[in-house]
Amino acid sequence: MQRYGSVVTAEDRAYRGLSLWHDTYPGSWAPGPPLPGDRAVDVAVVGAGYTGLWTAYYLAVADPSLRVAVLEREVAGFGASGRNGGWCSAIFPASLPKVAASSSRDAAVRMQHAMNATVGEVARVVEAERIDCRLARGGYLSVARNRAQLARARAEVDGWRSWGFGEDQMRLLDAAQVADMVTMDKAFGGTLTSHCVALDPARLVRGLADAVAARGVQIHEQTPVTTIGRGRVSTPHGTVRAEVVVQATEGYTPDLTGHHRDVVPMYSLMVATEALPEAFWVATGLGGRTTFSDKRHLRIYGQRTADGRIAFGGRGAPYHYASRIRPEFDRDRRVHRMLRRILVDLFPALAGARFTHAWGGNLGIPRDWYPSLGYDRHSGRAYAGGYVGDGVATANLAGRTLADLITGADSDLLDLPWLARRSPRWEPEPLRWLGVNAGTAVFALADRTEARTGRPSRLAPAFWRLLGH
Repeated sequence: MQRYGSVVTAEDRAYRGLSLWHDTYPGSWAPGPPLPGDRAVDVAVVGAGYTGLWTAYYLAVADPSLRVAVLEREVAGFGASGRNGGWCSAIFPASLPKVAASSSRDAAVRMQHAMNATVGEVARVVEAERIDCRLARGGYLSVARNRAQLARARAEVDGWRSWGFGEDQMRLLDAAQVADMVTMDKAFGGTLTSHCVALDPARLVRGLADAVAARGVQIHEQTPVTTIGRGRVSTPHGTVRAEVVVQATEGYTPDLTGHHRDVVPMYSLMVATEALPEAFWVATGLGGRTTFSDKRHLRIYGQRTADGRIAFGGRGAPYHYASRIRPEFDRDRRVHRMLRRILVDLFPALAGARFTHAWGGNLGIPRDWYPSLGYDRHSGRAYAGGYVGDGVATANLAGRTLADLITGADSDLLDLPWLARRSPRWEPEPLRWLGVNAGTAVFALADRTEARTGRPSRLAPAFWRLLGH
């Protein structure tokens, strides 16, 4: 079932230009109807990305009698939920020691186990709802490509062992074991975890929208929210009154009045190759569509897509002064050129291959790099976000948790340490601009230095601590 049909309009064509995933989605991107005027519901959800739609989905499953409305400024899947790298992983942005520092060791371990289980929960719903998002259970391989990165790989595995996690969580690989999985240039070793699946993010978010709509949830697209008040959401098309209002705006949160310092909207950019010949894959590997990266500080991420491309992304785009969010920031020729160069460096056999797509989008980074969610039953306000680019699975866990909070369910999820906490606000400008962009420059320098010398950078860890990671 495709709620959006197959009508081709000018708006459909415009939305297809947002990413590879939007371009290759088989249904239409023509917007659904906006809010028709004032209305009253039980739960109003602001944002039709993963967080908003998962919350609506689990609410509808738990109590079909609830009147739930989702309000979206553009179309469902317009933002990061439709443009990301397609990793549904158990990575939680805050480290185990960081989580434990504000809760307990046991709570930190339970948080990670919940993330591990969430990857399976997403796969379960995808199968149950027949969402064709090209999901593949290939795990996640992170390659060490110099001695400094190899030292980080060993320390990472040792860290997991010290918290009681075994090889299923992360396994250390030597160079030969990496070569059995993928032919990547300069591989010294790496790490492998099974808690990650590859998927097509736009197909997932649109399929989820279909599943939500089929359960009676109203999705009002092209309905920008101007203000969120107690029991009320205001839009140019009318006011929605609700007992509960869920704010699920992630990287677009700074556009809301009074929220411009809640998260930093950082841009992550991607490129994609043409469909590559079978000979390339025979030589390269990745037959199980294992997601891949290396251990550099300035993060990269890639996957073999279901149609035989490589979709590849990374950080390096600048933070824009005053948390500005603009469509033109989705494309940066310098960063896209850098990503193409890095990918060919990983796989020299790609030299001469054609790149067909280049895109980007923003993601939400809280000041302490720690996602959070909560619900105040007295005011009816609920929120979730701050996923630091690891939101495909984390948003599902948030949606389930918010649904349990709102419905009053007795759930183990309500005892996890990210509940009812708020990250500190980011500094005012120009400190925010100086600090974030200095961090990007420092990490890029650290990566170049480590590649040249093989010695771990001392500057990068110090700057991570300064940024609150």
